[in-house]
Amino acid sequence: MGRKFVVGGNWKMNGSKAQINDILAFLKSGPLNQDTEVVVGVPAVYLDYVKTNAPANVEVAAQNCYKAEKGAFTGETSPAMLKDLGVNWVILGHSERRQIFGESDELIAEKVAFALSNGLKVIACIGETLQEREAGQTEAVVFRQTQAIADKIQDWSNVVIAYEPVWAIGTGKTASPQQAQDVHKALRDWFSKNISAEVANAIRIQYGGSVTGANCKELGSQPDIDGFLVGGASLKPEFVNIVNARQ
Repeated sequence: MGRKFVVGGNWKMNGSKAQINDILAFLKSGPLNQDTEVVVGVPAVYLDYVKTNAPANVEVAAQNCYKAEKGAFTGETSPAMLKDLGVNWVILGHSERRQIFGESDELIAEKVAFALSNGLKVIACIGETLQEREAGQTEAVVFRQTQAIADKIQDWSNVVIAYEPVWAIGTGKTASPQQAQDVHKALRDWFSKNISAEVANAIRIQYGGSVTGANCKELGSQPDIDGFLVGGASLKPEFVNIVNARQ
């Protein structure tokens, strides 16, 4: 199955115009593998700046958006606003949104459905905590989070799933290639059983959690890992190596 490798850089709450110029410089220098789709998730206040200045082979994503077109939702951003800037991607359900800001499976699913209905492509994040992994609940957790989304949408063609074990995000701990592959394979089997074999074969599942230039090639060689969602390393020149993990 020829799923296009997709690498996302999640800048989180980092950046200034000066730092962004440095990041854009190494993205422009690359070279970036033309067979890999590249998306950078940018703080909302810099979306327009990055969209205007990014190289043509790098897409821009918001890190969040709300489930309404407009209204009394102070501090939120709507899909329509993102589209107005020419932004076509959004990251939803990141573990930091779930853990720090208390977003539920249902809210995230509603946001995914609304973003898709407004023409955005969605990187939908799922993943278990260390406590859940140690209790043997990894599959139950990621299946529950994915089912919540499945309850709200029918068309998966504009969805990328990002499997991010919470215990591996920003900790320096990385799931071993085999650990990551096992969960990705289980997710693909879940899609085959609960959605369709066609969706299971087509949907791209990224791995996220302390991905670096040093470990990306081995992770990217796994058959069910279709790319990465990268945090801290996406702010550094090694991001180019991660984009090029699968040559």
